[in-house]
Amino acid sequence: MLAAMEDLLDSWPGTLLVVSHDRYLLERVTDQQYAVLTGADGVGRLRHLPGGVEEYLRLRARAETPSGSVPAGSPAAPSASTPPPAPADAPLSGAPLSGAERRTLEKELAALERRIAKLGDDIARRDAAMAEHDPADYAGLAAAAADAQRVRDELADAEERWLEVSSELDG
Repeated sequence: MLAAMEDLLDSWPGTLLVVSHDRYLLERVTDQQYAVLTGADGVGRLRHLPGGVEEYLRLRARAETPSGSVPAGSPAAPSASTPPPAPADAPLSGAPLSGAERRTLEKELAALERRIAKLGDDIARRDAAMAEHDPADYAGLAAAAADAQRVRDELADAEERWLEVSSELDG
């Protein structure tokens, strides 16, 4: 059931607010993550978490220590080798991917695979419709062929992006 819900949320075309304590679900189906963090005054405030759940854990660990610093050796403590999270639109370099970057690319890859399958089905339907079309209607056939070519071009672009994302994940 969870997998079906993830697929539905992952392919949702609009904006949707997902509230959950399931970290994996949130990282899998959301592009942006927020948390309600309680300050020293006891008031909860909404905070954007560009680093995802990992950032939330660091903030929570920092809030739980008396000095507000994260204890050394804590799993939530950032190491010297851990770069700050990159913005979602930052170009990916040859550096190792952070967890958030990897999840974003995996989500894009899954969306591309669904899109490629849908475009393939759409091309097959258009080809079948052209085969059934009146052969004497040259203008109608030309328009249908141009439309089918547009979908083929869109498929080629999606496949090219799939290869780029796959390469970034393997890289």
